[in-house]
Amino acid sequence: MDVLEVVEPGLLTTVQDLGRYGYQRYGVPVSGAMDPFALRAANLLVGNAEGEAGLEMTLVGPKLRFLADTVIAVAGGDLGPLLDGQPVPMWSAVQVHQGSLLSFAGVRDGMRAYVALAGGIDVPRVMGSRATYTRARIGGLEGRALKAGDRLGSLLNGPARFVPRQSPELASIKYTHQHILRVVLGPQDDAFTPEGIQTFLSSKYTVTPQSDRVGYRLQGPKVQHREKADIISDGVPFGAVQIVGDGMPIILLADRGTTGGYTKIATVISADLSQLAQAAPGDEMTFKSVTPEEGHEVLRQQEALLQRIRDQAAMGATRRFRVTVDGETYEVDAEIEGVPAGAALPPSAEAYQTTIKGKSRTYRVKVQALD
Repeated sequence: MDVLEVVEPGLLTTVQDLGRYGYQRYGVPVSGAMDPFALRAANLLVGNAEGEAGLEMTLVGPKLRFLADTVIAVAGGDLGPLLDGQPVPMWSAVQVHQGSLLSFAGVRDGMRAYVALAGGIDVPRVMGSRATYTRARIGGLEGRALKAGDRLGSLLNGPARFVPRQSPELASIKYTHQHILRVVLGPQDDAFTPEGIQTFLSSKYTVTPQSDRVGYRLQGPKVQHREKADIISDGVPFGAVQIVGDGMPIILLADRGTTGGYTKIATVISADLSQLAQAAPGDEMTFKSVTPEEGHEVLRQQEALLQRIRDQAAMGATRRFRVTVDGETYEVDAEIEGVPAGAALPPSAEAYQTTIKGKSRTYRVKVQALD
């Protein structure tokens, strides 16, 4: 069943999940969300698995009309989301009714926003992923950005269930226009002079307009190689910082090629990919060297924020119980408010007395959790 219709597509709105892995050896890029953390959070807020497909919007958001009741969450950059003209809280589950219009007033902070839909967006999987790679017209909706008149369905079976999940910690995030990106030096940092590495770590660089989902081209002080910029092509991860022949950095992003032939001075740590994805042309970047261990610790802290959303999702979850009343046994689905799914419940056996029209009766009730 169709859940939403595109009234206006925005600047660049695509269907993205967490990427297309396992096919790089065939030359197929990973693609997926530029800000995977924001997409994961949005999915968890609406009760989805964190890898479900959502919408990625760039700078100018779309207008989307809902064709059925559902639940959404908007995360990442603040593009000024409005539901029927009223502000939509970021990083929060929001109940949406049939006929409502989601629009965006204009960018306030960041570069890219994500909309997750209860159940995830239903488009065909291509090589195991629903992510859109527009250069090869792979995945998403016909391998392209959305356009007016497109309709998208949900994978949800049955009506969407609204649970008021939110993350005040994430809602306080500000991306600004100055980005300090933590990097681990290498794998070819030995290809640069000590002065070149010092220049890279102490200078400000500006994101140029010649930037896209493949990579950000930066402008600033030249980084000096020991000899030449070229190497035998090797694999490139998300966040790899290449220094090309003119000494300028290029940071490789979601739609990067599978290999690259320029020296890589450093790689942005995983926890800072979100900050990286929210940088717009004209923003400034500086780089700070950290150890792999420091990068792991920052990532653990970031993952803890997602775990708090998962914990909210578990509270009040539907569970199955066996209820015995005066020897008659029934199996029922019910919720116990404030008790996480999977939490052990003590066995219960209680006697209840009722009085109806002057007649009293005692019921013996036993409840046992089955999951």
